[in-house]
Amino acid sequence: MSNSNLSHSSLPRPNIVLILVDDMGYSDLGCFGSEINTPNINALASGGQAHTNFYNIARCCPSRACLMTGLFPHQAGIGHMTNPPMDKAGFDRQLFGYRGFLNHNCVTNAEALRDSGYHTYISGKWHLGQHEYDQLPNERGFERFYGILAGATNYFKPSGPQRLSLNHDHIGCDEPSYYTTDAFTDYGIKFIREKNDDNPFFLYLAFNAPHWPLQAPEEIVKKYRGKYLCGWDELRRQRRQKMIELGIISKDCPLSPRDPEVRAWDDLDKEKKDEMDLRMAVYAAQIERMDWNVGRLVKFLKEKNSFDNTLILFLSDNGACAEGGELGAGAKELINQADLGREHGLMISYGRAWANASNTPFRMFKHYVHEGGIATPLIAHWPDGIKYHGLVRETGHLIDIMPTILEVSGANYPAKYHGNQIPPLEGLSLGPLFQTGVRNIDRYLFWEHEENCSARHGQYKALHKYDTGLWELYNLDDDPCELNNIAASFPDIIQDLGSRWYGWAQTHNVLPKWRDYK
Repeated sequence: MSNSNLSHSSLPRPNIVLILVDDMGYSDLGCFGSEINTPNINALASGGQAHTNFYNIARCCPSRACLMTGLFPHQAGIGHMTNPPMDKAGFDRQLFGYRGFLNHNCVTNAEALRDSGYHTYISGKWHLGQHEYDQLPNERGFERFYGILAGATNYFKPSGPQRLSLNHDHIGCDEPSYYTTDAFTDYGIKFIREKNDDNPFFLYLAFNAPHWPLQAPEEIVKKYRGKYLCGWDELRRQRRQKMIELGIISKDCPLSPRDPEVRAWDDLDKEKKDEMDLRMAVYAAQIERMDWNVGRLVKFLKEKNSFDNTLILFLSDNGACAEGGELGAGAKELINQADLGREHGLMISYGRAWANASNTPFRMFKHYVHEGGIATPLIAHWPDGIKYHGLVRETGHLIDIMPTILEVSGANYPAKYHGNQIPPLEGLSLGPLFQTGVRNIDRYLFWEHEENCSARHGQYKALHKYDTGLWELYNLDDDPCELNNIAASFPDIIQDLGSRWYGWAQTHNVLPKWRDYK
């Protein structure tokens, strides 16, 4: 905890809205350099804070485990993935850090807030366990739940293993105009509206957008058709220039080279260019529709006179998604089709080439602990509580969200919960940053996902990519795109970061793993 004077002793307890988007790249918002229309999120950033140096965990469910608990994901049992809907033990390695569901040696922010008098709601994607009753959102502190338990679904017709749930019950959906992003917002608003007392609320609005499959309202897709015929090389150049103008990156920040597995745009024929324009147009439309729904929620909060004392936090669970190969997965005919069934699969994606553009100026993607995999925009907005407005450069991490929520709410974090010992929180409150934009702290941060390992201290970041066997070192102040490996020049720093990483791994359930490191 910090002494930033944000607790309930000095301010009325705020409502808290935590908005998480899925697989969105670092530069996909207008306020972070994108051409995509995101006026409502831009407004939150301009009226609050935009954090340019904030980190997630590189993958959907480990990030959610961290976000919900303030612990590293291995401590919460999801060091790799959540068990899939059709396989109870699909990722359960019978090791503490790799069970594939959120364990009970952690406390969720919903549990802590509910116990302090908050109403707690979740609308959207859970992805933290679904095979046992005690893994469901309502059993982990949420008073009301609407959404999907699994990791992905059809936006227009959720069904099968990726079907919808309302509290503990699976429900159907046959509305012709149904769209998950709209419905998740509808239920979030509904839950708040039906609150029948003056107690504050916590809403976790977990959009599945812009995760595959590529599906968005056709009228929005049409607005973007043709916009991406410039190709990914030109789009990356345009975004970098806008990011410099906005102050997101410095004018000295280079554009990382096009991903080595991606060809030049001009190497595509006319037909393939049209298909790739369509894929990116649908992806952009998914983000615009998400932004429109954020605007709906803001409008509702203003109408209730609740907006000024609501802390809104917005971020992405990982970097842009390269799944599906260089030019994306799924036939062109399946893009934006409502009737995707199990025979087609759901991975209708925009591919590695566009993901490279989404992560401008960085390299690499979701899965990896390079900046392209773990960097996220964080937007914080709270008129009554945030005094410093503008860009925040200080390094932050998902582990900081839980202590922030506890501080502003005055909720307690227990050492023992329902008979289980609870580890101390790993993060630090963002409270000082809300006041001054500065938080002078000296700390080490660590990552591990699928044998991709990283440690950061100050400006130095060490990387150990699973297929190289060697630690790399980058000075992020001089080299934010991780292009110049300086490990040979600074053996003492590599030794320090590497040894600290292994120490962290041994005390935070990263090791042992079900397979050895190379």
